[in-house]
Amino acid sequence: MRIVIAGGHGQIALRLERLLAARGDEVAGIIRKAEQADDLREAGAEPVVLDLESASVEEVAERLRGADAAVFAAGAGPGSGAARKDTVDKAAAILFADAAVRAGVRRFLIVSSMGADAGHEGDEVFDVYLRAKGEADAYVRSLDALDWTILRPGALTDDAGKGLVRLEAHTGRGSVPRDDVAAVLAELVDMPATSGLTLELISGSAPVSVAVKSVAGN
Repeated sequence: MRIVIAGGHGQIALRLERLLAARGDEVAGIIRKAEQADDLREAGAEPVVLDLESASVEEVAERLRGADAAVFAAGAGPGSGAARKDTVDKAAAILFADAAVRAGVRRFLIVSSMGADAGHEGDEVFDVYLRAKGEADAYVRSLDALDWTILRPGALTDDAGKGLVRLEAHTGRGSVPRDDVAAVLAELVDMPATSGLTLELISGSAPVSVAVKSVAGN
């Protein structure tokens, strides 16, 4: 498969790129800064320099043409203010989804967040973040041209992945290593039977492949 990842230099994306490249997929990662390119090459991915906060739909679609799947793993990051939650976590996700439709890429994964809700109230930065993620998710769900899956991990950690997770429509609160989030994404991208599902993810007792097959109905 050829898979294009938005937010290609993010912590989850770099892990995902390594996994996909190791199994023989062709991976491209969209990055904002040219100096990030070597990190992607080291992970086995082709760097594509493009700023999703200023690019047009057609510019993004051009990078997506010929891909078998698109993964939105970009984020404004914990140090950013409320404004960038709207321009990255919401607007860039919507742009990437629209570009996938234009490029004819049906398989679409979005890394969201547990608690994401378009109707979430509050004015703190994290409230804005959850609302932006929820609005992006709602928009993706509205696009019949995409075979979308929304993944909502719990609190992210840098602990070594154990490959044991709980993946369900509603898991309850919990944490999960970024390693395991990437492993789940690698399985989901290959599993179109999970299209139309919004899934929460925390650490658990099921091996990743078993958990993904279970939600896919296998």
